[in-house]
Amino acid sequence: MEDRKVVEGQIGRPPRAFRRVVVRCPFGRPAVTEQSPYDDFGEPFPTTYYVTCRHLVAAISRLEAAGGVERWSGAALREPALAQSLARATEEQKRVRTELAAGRSGRDEGASLALGIGGSANPQQLKCLHAHAAFALARPGYELGERIVAEIDPLWPENCCSDTDDPSL
Repeated sequence: MEDRKVVEGQIGRPPRAFRRVVVRCPFGRPAVTEQSPYDDFGEPFPTTYYVTCRHLVAAISRLEAAGGVERWSGAALREPALAQSLARATEEQKRVRTELAAGRSGRDEGASLALGIGGSANPQQLKCLHAHAAFALARPGYELGERIVAEIDPLWPENCCSDTDDPSL
């Protein structure tokens, strides 16, 4: 329950479909979480791995604001190794979501289980660098995501970015 409380503070609201923390920052706080494919009401939650670390969220937002989605989508089309990496990660995403669903199909009757990283229906057109970075951090070996993460400098801040008055968090 402590992780859920920390994540709530990081994102400013109760997390939907929260399962667990899969990556922690050097300060021991949640950095990437794993979500269930469906929330408690059966609504699809297409982002399996979700960045919660404020430092990472801000850094990735800066990459996106600088045209990162278009740039990395183009790179994935031009570079065969990145295209293959994206294709493998997309299939892995579908497999993981199906496993996490454990037979549940939600209000969409299972349609969202076939979506790619970040809920993309067209994996060749990236939607959200946050989702690709989260996937790479949670499941090492995803070259495209790892190259996106490599643009974050520094990857971790010098001091913990979770500002809270509660020392137990």
